[in-house]
Amino acid sequence: MITDARALRPEFVPRDLHHREGQIDHLSSVLAPIQFDHAENVTIFGPSGAGKTTIAKYVLSQLERESLGIRWGYVNCMADNTTAAALHTLVRDVNLGADLRRRGEPTSLALDRLRESDDHIVAVLDEVAVLDERPLVALTDLPNVSVVAITIDEEEWMGQLSSRATSRMQSAATVRLEKYTMDELVDILNSRVTHGLIKSRVDDEAVHWAADIAAGDARRGIAILRRAAQRVEQQDTRELTVETVESVVRDAEDDIQERRIRSLGTHQRLLFQIIDEAGDISGSELADEYERRAYDPKAESTRRRYLKSLRRYDLIEASGNGRARHYRSHH
Repeated sequence: MITDARALRPEFVPRDLHHREGQIDHLSSVLAPIQFDHAENVTIFGPSGAGKTTIAKYVLSQLERESLGIRWGYVNCMADNTTAAALHTLVRDVNLGADLRRRGEPTSLALDRLRESDDHIVAVLDEVAVLDERPLVALTDLPNVSVVAITIDEEEWMGQLSSRATSRMQSAATVRLEKYTMDELVDILNSRVTHGLIKSRVDDEAVHWAADIAAGDARRGIAILRRAAQRVEQQDTRELTVETVESVVRDAEDDIQERRIRSLGTHQRLLFQIIDEAGDISGSELADEYERRAYDPKAESTRRRYLKSLRRYDLIEASGNGRARHYRSHH
């Protein structure tokens, strides 16, 4: 059934992206002048599963193949959500700091490595809303660095930035994505089938049903397709059917959630664990337990940002305000 497992992985970037041609052209035109040392910052906004990260990686990979003197690096700010972690990850990802560690090295050293590079650097900061703005400001201060900032909610992120950071990002080019339509998502899933599965053994109705369940979220649709293909192989059945899809929806949802949990940074994971263990916990109880268990607890403002990121990831939900606020786990 599975001929190329890479096509079913969430981080896979296909050779051709369907139904994002306009956004790809726009992003390409914004980033193309980098070849001539013209720095341009970019913001990409849109709901989960709309292809934000994929189009950034797609366009930058093409640009890197076509041009000399360009490097780009990717930082998942959910995992690398401190200034040191984000900068050191970026420097290592652009092959300028294999010797740098996240801890014990000054962030100024990472910035020096970027500044001293003869190449133009593009820093992709995914889930940037969870990140302290200091690395964002530091990177936009470097003349040979451009930032591609990716997040879901434009207003929420811009609203939490200082005037200094806002002035930099307000002038950035903006790419906005919407959820995929049903037909668009069917095309995307059919492309994954063509590249990764034996197409003759996949019922067309099963692909339509997976797209319908995913409701415009490509990440969810691909997760369902991947689990369904695995189920066919495990059970040694002939065809991937609607019934196969229906049988794996919960497993696919669990896969997405587990992947999100694994990507969390240390303090986000601790906050999630406390909420998950309690089932339902008040804001004050959560704060007390976090400060009791955390090594070098983060400030309240940082914790609020982390809790917002957990809600965006649909790992927790919150209700009430102020002292009456309560958190519950979706796990």
